[in-house]
Amino acid sequence: MGRQEIRIFSRVKPTGKEKGIYSIGNEEAGSSFLEVVVPRDLSDGFINNKRESYKFRFQETFDQDVKQETIFDRIAKPVAESVLTGYNGTIFAYGQTGSGKTFTITGGAERFSDRGIIPRTLAYIFEQFGKDSSKVYTLHVSYLEIYNECGYDLLDPKHEASKLEDLPKVTIMEDPDQNIHLKNLSLQQARNEEEALNLLFLGDTNRMIAETPMNQASTRSHCIFTIHITSKEPGSAMVRRSKLHLVDLAGSERVAKSGIGGQLLTEAKYINLSLHYLEQVIIALAEKNRSHIPYRNSMMTSVLRDSLGGNCMTTMIATLSVEKRNIDESISTCRFAQRVALIKNEAILNEEIDPQLMIVHLRKEIQALKDELAMVTGEQRAEELTEEEIVRVEQQVGAFLEDRDPESTLEIGADMRKITYCFAFLKKLLNEQNKEVICASSLGNERPGSSAAQPQEIQKLRDLLQQRDNEINILVSMLKKEKKRTQDRLLEISSPGLNSIPSTLEGRDVISSVEGGFRSLASSGVLDELEIRSREQSFNSFHRITGNDMSVGRQEAFEIFKRDYPDRVSIEDNKRLLKQRFAEAKSLGEEVNKVRTRINQLKGEVEQRRIQRAALGVSGSTDELHQYDRVEEELRLQMEEEKKRYKSLFNHLKNLKTEIEHLQLLLERAKVKLQKDFEVWWSQEAAHAQSKQEVPLRRQSESTSKIHYQIRASRLSDSPIPLTGDSQTDADILAFVRARQNLMQRKGK
Repeated sequence: MGRQEIRIFSRVKPTGKEKGIYSIGNEEAGSSFLEVVVPRDLSDGFINNKRESYKFRFQETFDQDVKQETIFDRIAKPVAESVLTGYNGTIFAYGQTGSGKTFTITGGAERFSDRGIIPRTLAYIFEQFGKDSSKVYTLHVSYLEIYNECGYDLLDPKHEASKLEDLPKVTIMEDPDQNIHLKNLSLQQARNEEEALNLLFLGDTNRMIAETPMNQASTRSHCIFTIHITSKEPGSAMVRRSKLHLVDLAGSERVAKSGIGGQLLTEAKYINLSLHYLEQVIIALAEKNRSHIPYRNSMMTSVLRDSLGGNCMTTMIATLSVEKRNIDESISTCRFAQRVALIKNEAILNEEIDPQLMIVHLRKEIQALKDELAMVTGEQRAEELTEEEIVRVEQQVGAFLEDRDPESTLEIGADMRKITYCFAFLKKLLNEQNKEVICASSLGNERPGSSAAQPQEIQKLRDLLQQRDNEINILVSMLKKEKKRTQDRLLEISSPGLNSIPSTLEGRDVISSVEGGFRSLASSGVLDELEIRSREQSFNSFHRITGNDMSVGRQEAFEIFKRDYPDRVSIEDNKRLLKQRFAEAKSLGEEVNKVRTRINQLKGEVEQRRIQRAALGVSGSTDELHQYDRVEEELRLQMEEEKKRYKSLFNHLKNLKTEIEHLQLLLERAKVKLQKDFEVWWSQEAAHAQSKQEVPLRRQSESTSKIHYQIRASRLSDSPIPLTGDSQTDADILAFVRARQNLMQRKGK
């Protein structure tokens, strides 16, 4: 791609006032300028030599009304496209505290349209993955936080930390080629957009945020969200690896202006020091003939070594707060951006050969060269082939003949003894095949319609019938169990004598349910002897049977097994509890949003109260400014109470999240255990049915045929089901009818 300069953009934070301080214009295609006008300060005197306007050039300047979607399309989308093709990319935001860096990179949480560059980039990358089917893509993410010059892994897979100190510390290691490696920084694979966003949200919850006089939710650390992409074409040994750094720098701030102290003061010192080292690196890179670049001064500049003067396409976003009190910091940010624009990076395509495929290819090439060398030298072997070598050659020839791939090859090496034996063996197989064809043609005159493939298909039919017979035996055993369960209910409805049984089966509903049950039973594989014989003679019906899918009979057995499963009650309780916890989490989330809105409202009222007092102090006496304001104090107390409530609700919501994830894990494990237990039970029942299929299966088939005949006869005559007179058969009819009725009722529910 060649050397190219770092692209710089500027974005003005929406303030709603003081728009006369700056102006935006376009000088030529592909660039724009931002002019900042410094308001005159009367305290400096009427005549002073201070500069009143500054003009800076950017690739594009975004005003206050520009939406997040436009920012992504103009800035991040071109970089994401180059990363998909195999180039490294970096996007970082620079500016003072409260100028909108985190909002630009990560986005806001109130509206879906406020998504920042990171979630939109993830959505765009996975969308391109789905469109491009010519390559196989793999995506991993990492999230590094640099707080007080110490690195922390925000995506620790072992646990979710409650404190920053609980997270694993990341250290920098450098190899002899001066490549940077980050120890203890985990790479998490994301298979879809949802998993990637969950990792982003997990990292944001662990990030260090504090309230300062300049910003209510100030990020007190530098964060680098890195997307690693690997692409490979199927069958190719070439692999492309690229990475995209999305950097949210902590905001610079003047300690004298913010008036902070304690821990916030320590954080501000480290932040300003790391940004100072970043500026030193930028100045050194912009200077020509500079031999030493101070990358090692800070951890952030060491991590971003490739992004600043290396193999990377880098883009900078300068965020500006153009209020009168922040005009000096905005001018300083623009000056820094102008120095960054002087740096040139050389991005190259990151392609490499897959080591495993290369090893296999080299081994094949070495063996081929050895065989070719042996053939050229004419090395003769006096000994004959051993029995093992003969068996191996015959197996290779047989596998070659059975392989339907037209591009398959027979690889037996360059040994002339093996080559000669292969030709002799192939000739022998061809002669035997010709003899079989002659015999089949002579037999075909006596028995027309026979073919060489008939025995194989007959064997397949027998195997299929064996499988169906096993299913029939399992269903029959289950029907006997259902008969025992429904016998007590039956005695309550009907009289003890067998002659009164037909009266309980009168009515169209019972007959229709029985007919439906027999239709379902027939579709699941319970066929009479005539149908079995017809299946042995029909090859077309065999090809329509899908033995790999779960049959209807097996599905019905699974439903009954699930109903009697010992852990069914606990599974249902966990489902009900999970639903309840979801409802509680939703209610808590709404309550948290309401409390946060109330806090912002109270804060606005306090600010408004202060502005009013300041205005009264200007117009009246200065004593009013120092008087005790009871209303303001009450508002501050209310705000403190709301903050405590917000923290309590947020902790409760976090605990609910942990409980929901635990319940989901329990349900998933129960589902897997249920499937495994059913497979074990089904295999045991099938083995038991197969061992006793000869005599009991014939009896059961005759009994089933009698039941089938009785049901169909009653349907044609539109009368109650007549019984056979055999007490065992009549009891089976009644038990089967009741079992099918119960099963149909459960399915209806």
